[in-house]
Amino acid sequence: MTIPTAADFADEPAGSSAGTPLADQAAYNVSLMERLARTGQYRKPQQTRVFVVANQKGGVGKTTTSVNLAAAMAARGLNVLLIDLDPQGNASTATAIPHGSGTPGTYEVLLDELPIEDAIQESPDVPRLRVVPATIDLAGAEIELVTVERRERRLRDAIDRYLGGPGSDIDYVFVDCPPSLGLLTVNAMVAAREVLIPIQCEYYALEGLSQLVNSIELVQQHLNTDLDLSTILLTMHDSRTNLSQSVAAEVRGHFGDRVLATVIPRSVRISEAPGYQQTIITYQPNSTGALSYLEAAREITERGAAPQDEGDVS
Repeated sequence: MTIPTAADFADEPAGSSAGTPLADQAAYNVSLMERLARTGQYRKPQQTRVFVVANQKGGVGKTTTSVNLAAAMAARGLNVLLIDLDPQGNASTATAIPHGSGTPGTYEVLLDELPIEDAIQESPDVPRLRVVPATIDLAGAEIELVTVERRERRLRDAIDRYLGGPGSDIDYVFVDCPPSLGLLTVNAMVAAREVLIPIQCEYYALEGLSQLVNSIELVQQHLNTDLDLSTILLTMHDSRTNLSQSVAAEVRGHFGDRVLATVIPRSVRISEAPGYQQTIITYQPNSTGALSYLEAAREITERGAAPQDEGDVS
């Protein structure tokens, strides 16, 4: 698979804006609010969907995407499990989940085979959102896993046991990965059925993407034949710049309908929310960022929704 690179945009010609950015954004927000109001609760999937949110490049909105999609779906009536697999614990912070050293979390799930239900904490702000936190203890897990039996399948075994028992009501699982392609990310890819890649609409967005796609293909061939690169989400989009438009067009041209129609704008509010230990869904629910993540979540759920019964009106 040939992936475009940042160099493809070096000589991108300037274009003209079709309208006033503020007016366009206001109209877009109104249309989103109307659509989301009509949608109501999101439809459940035919079976539990397990996503790994991965990109070895840092700063692309990976954790932000994980927590906000999870919160958006839970806010619209779905049962969601968020697994923080990044030793930095940013997903735990953003969902107001305590994750000090020694707190039961993903380290114990991977290394000590702690059942997921014994590590789960309920989100204090978003009902139906359950979180398995990450602590700093997870930083050494890459090395410790090397000699462990079934080292690439530890997370999958734990998730399968949970979904087959106390977590049978879970509709979506999101696994937030560290910005690397080590054993933690491999565990997540083996555990997942779908890959969601956030790509920021900036010059260096596509650097390293070939390596990520190659890693996904290797996991598909050798460890998880069910894994599907199903979803691409464009983040940090600035409709005022030619560069954002060019990157978005190139990504859509390459990945086709795997790219969500919704884009996530560059937003101060989205960046502020984790500082208050909140997702954008609870921090500023009517902001452009919150509406965009709610719409992206709606798109994802519509793609995998169970068939509606005759006469079922949503």
